[in-house]
Amino acid sequence: MGIVTSVKKNKVGAVVISVFDWYPSHYPKEERKLLRKLDLAILIFGSLSYVFEFLGQQNITNAYVSGMKEDLHAYGNQLNYYVVAFHKLKLIFSNSDNTAYVLGQIPLMTLQTKGKLAPFLLPSLQIIWAIIAFCQSEIKHSWHLYILRALTGFLEASSFGGTHLILGSWFKNEELFKRAGVWFMGNSLGSMFSGYLQAAAYRNLDGVFGRAGWRWLFIVQGIITLPIAFVGFVVWPGLPTSPRRWYMTEQEHALAIKRIPTVEKEGITWKTFKYTLSRPMWWICVSCYIFLCQAHYWTGYMALWLRSTGYSIELVNILPTFIDLLRAISSWLGTTLAGCLSLRGLWTFQASFVFFACIVLSIWTVPDGLKFAAFYFGGFSGMASPILYSWVNSTLKENYGERGLIISSMMTLGFCNQIWIPLFTFPTVEAPKFPHGYPAATVFEFTMWAILMGGVWYMNTWKAKHPDLEMRLAANEDASSGNGIDSADSGSVEAHSKDAKTTTASY
Repeated sequence: MGIVTSVKKNKVGAVVISVFDWYPSHYPKEERKLLRKLDLAILIFGSLSYVFEFLGQQNITNAYVSGMKEDLHAYGNQLNYYVVAFHKLKLIFSNSDNTAYVLGQIPLMTLQTKGKLAPFLLPSLQIIWAIIAFCQSEIKHSWHLYILRALTGFLEASSFGGTHLILGSWFKNEELFKRAGVWFMGNSLGSMFSGYLQAAAYRNLDGVFGRAGWRWLFIVQGIITLPIAFVGFVVWPGLPTSPRRWYMTEQEHALAIKRIPTVEKEGITWKTFKYTLSRPMWWICVSCYIFLCQAHYWTGYMALWLRSTGYSIELVNILPTFIDLLRAISSWLGTTLAGCLSLRGLWTFQASFVFFACIVLSIWTVPDGLKFAAFYFGGFSGMASPILYSWVNSTLKENYGERGLIISSMMTLGFCNQIWIPLFTFPTVEAPKFPHGYPAATVFEFTMWAILMGGVWYMNTWKAKHPDLEMRLAANEDASSGNGIDSADSGSVEAHSKDAKTTTASY
């Protein structure tokens, strides 16, 4: 204990302790036990689900450069259209008459904010993802893939935002950043695993039972995805307002609810729209995410450059995985350290690497070694989305509805622009140089950086000018629901932990 205490007195040592100390000694024994159960339940299923969700998304690019292009005669901008089909139906099929096209994900996120549905929604959808993966192995024409990609996009509409909602509903701010970093690694690990899986499938399964290696990639994806869905039915906790799961005692469930006071428990309602749109967070976060999506679109296109330079199929699939490895490490470090270091400092750190990479690739006529470095620097983009979403979760922890609406709006408008902008900036026919894409990404990266830097400063200023707003909202909700939560406590989760000052100071 003496060693730990002395290490904490050093600034660097305190950061290291904070990163790896998931169960602080000052927590009561019952609370540490609850956290361990939540970690096993949420992080195991959430991370595995995220890994194989992105495995499925990355599989399209890997299959495209591993024989699917020739087998389906998918020339021209077909790869762009496969991606567009995925994002477009993700938005359109989850639309509703009253929220309009740009809020397409909100109905599915609304289901995710309902306590009785939350434990079973994602596992149920994952079973259907597996079935669609099997169907993709049988496609004969490009239009078959358009339909299946669109259905997959629809069924994944609330998976990312929904999991983020669950994470932010069970963990305090200082706990959330560490766990969100682990979960976000699933994005990059899924993409990385897809490259190795495609290389292995092409090497060992190509031609087995008359099937091409890229078809086996989808079969293996489906086989792996099904068991994960069944794990979700067993352990996924849903929201604190969901029925108590089998691995929690009544006392633990009550403690979980008490740990994270909430202003409301109804999820997204019509009142949520008016309240959320009247505050600056929606406008800051949505605009930042729109530019983020476009700034980092290119990071998955290294394989197209490698294919054009004559690298073997195996190397075309394997070399880009180092981007995913760096993205996995940076997403974990960035999100974890954002809980104890300056959020704006980390935001600037990651943006500087990606900005440099965009400039190098915009020039293009540079040595191959520098081009490799630029593509690999794109891995630092892994910090951006985790930091942004964790900031949303920690800033709006007390309100399921507002948090869910902002997260789903970020994804909806981000993907709305993902449908059409890449057709002009990164059309496949301009690969691998993309003379319009990389300069545009440079502008998007700078704008994304500037919005959040200004947004964090503005929110701090705005909250200082409206210190009573959260208390008034809490008092109104308590009066109507009688839930007994002290409004003075609902505005700040950190009052429950000795580490609160660390998180607050990081902004």
